[in-house]
Amino acid sequence: MPMSTDGSRPIPLPAVSRRRALAAVVAVFAAAGCAAGERTSAPPSVVTTPAGPPPATPDAPLRIAYGPDPDHIGDLYLPERGAAPYPVVVMVHGGGWSQWRDLDDTAANSTALARHGVAVWNIEYRRVRGGGGWPSTLADADDAVEALATVVQERSGHRLDLERVHVAGHSAGGHLAAWVAGRHTLPPTAPGAQPRVRPRSATLMAGVFDLELAVTRGHDAFVRALLDGAPDEVPDRYRIASPIAHLPVGIRIDALHGDADQVVSIEQSRRYIAAARAAGDNAHLHELPGVTHADFLDVGSPAWAAAQRVILHNIDTLD
Repeated sequence: MPMSTDGSRPIPLPAVSRRRALAAVVAVFAAAGCAAGERTSAPPSVVTTPAGPPPATPDAPLRIAYGPDPDHIGDLYLPERGAAPYPVVVMVHGGGWSQWRDLDDTAANSTALARHGVAVWNIEYRRVRGGGGWPSTLADADDAVEALATVVQERSGHRLDLERVHVAGHSAGGHLAAWVAGRHTLPPTAPGAQPRVRPRSATLMAGVFDLELAVTRGHDAFVRALLDGAPDEVPDRYRIASPIAHLPVGIRIDALHGDADQVVSIEQSRRYIAAARAAGDNAHLHELPGVTHADFLDVGSPAWAAAQRVILHNIDTLD
């Protein structure tokens, strides 16, 4: 059974095999780089309806625009069981913050969570070479979360419990999820500062949390593209964009990382959780033996089962 390496009582997680799943779905960027793997099942169809309570289900989400850009969208999955208002998980896809990946990568994960009685807001954002980068990508992540209090709540038929919002993300989406969790600590002029909607927990799968480290040790071109420069060229951007620079966040943090990840170094999660605990946060590291970078996107994998177990545990115990 994987253990929280901080020595606390572990969340019971399923056993993880040493198979390498999703062969040939990830391009290896660098030892500390960022990417997302191919999804293993087709995304559900998207239903667009007028305002008012939608017929959204775990298999047919409601697409909602939260801004003027074509990428200012998200898919809202509503459960078919349980009583409203529902707790909400904001799901953030990865892919190196690049235009070649999108929210379809985490569609199957969102469906899986919604079947457990949770509303899921699977967000899109502008990416590098698609109008994103600094500061647009970060601003979009903030705007998408803030939209829960306005258009998303309205389109849901006011069935969302905004006091029970949680965030989860994979790879570059893990970075954005961690950044969203800590954006209330940012200086007032920074993108995302002074948020209205704040999550109660963050579940981070193979994320990148120290962007300077990713560049200096991993030669990560994806980070340089996101921030449009090297750490010595735009140091303020690296400080604002790196979750490790904004601790404590004051909520529960769980970082899950496979020891067979050849895309994002497990040291990213180890260092982030160690820093969060040193700052006083309730932070937990789950090292998963034999798990690769893309395994979390396979909803039939032990890696995703572990992440889903953590998310649901936090909803049940923190709400």
